Amino acid sequence: MYTAHEDSIINVLAPRFEKETGIKLEYVKLGSGDVIKRAKAEAANPQADVIWSIGGEQLEAENAILAPYTPKEWDKIADVFKVGTNWLPYTGIMNVFVVNTNMVPANLMPRTWTDLADPRLKKLISSARADKSGSSYMQLCNTLLIYKDKGWDVYKGIMQNMVISASSGAVPKFVNDGEQAVGITLEDNAFRYVQGGGPVKIVYPVDGVVAAPDGIALLKGGPNPEAGKAFIDWCLSKPVQELLVDSMFRRAVRTDCKDPAGLPALSTIKTVAYDFGWAALNKNEFSKKFAEIAMELGL
Repeated sequence: MYTAHEDSIINVLAPRFEKETGIKLEYVKLGSGDVIKRAKAEAANPQADVIWSIGGEQLEAENAILAPYTPKEWDKIADVFKVGTNWLPYTGIMNVFVVNTNMVPANLMPRTWTDLADPRLKKLISSARADKSGSSYMQLCNTLLIYKDKGWDVYKGIMQNMVISASSGAVPKFVNDGEQAVGITLEDNAFRYVQGGGPVKIVYPVDGVVAAPDGIALLKGGPNPEAGKAFIDWCLSKPVQELLVDSMFRRAVRTDCKDPAGLPALSTIKTVAYDFGWAALNKNEFSKKFAEIAMELGL
């Protein structure tokens, strides 16, 4: 399978799946954009069975290479997450700000996306490239959805303060270690450092944050489709979803699982509806524009 999952999660789930099912799991870890590129390049002769944990808009854009599949406990999946064409919700994710409290005093804490364009944060914001990282592309779309015609101006202002990270998962480490003051990353990535006792705080932007599922999907024509289906069923089972909640700080897509302890209930966060079709349709255009601005800014 191909995955953009963090190593910390893969290293727990992969051996557990093998132990519980007797199925050997082989994976290739890539950035989410490279996952799609490789799967598309191999579409005539697929070498993998599953794409595991990448942005839903990327799967939506390439749903022709995916095989439809209804998992065993589909009735337990929350309707709000049933948004994909030929792909399935895996966990509920959102992007947050992670702030080093030693570097940013409480009265200067960024509260909105526009706050991230404050000149005082010049070269102090860590983020991955929106044309390479699925979660960073969601950050871009988040800004465009809120600010509409002014969205690109807002995001360019944020980019002027960015130091680009190789991956979204690396962002909170830079902030925790004091290399950057603020990061934009997935909630679970940030919360690990909060739990670890680092000098970091999570901020949910009050102007709105996209809450959406990342995806898991069966590749069309893969060599071991039944094993692929078994893996998907296993990932969406209650025990695994609860493990993702309790140990990995992801939000479950099942209706019978609780939110991670220590994180606010989703109902208390101002969320923004994410149009996967729109995000998928515009991905090439938005990625190209991001790359042009990045080149202009020397990122």
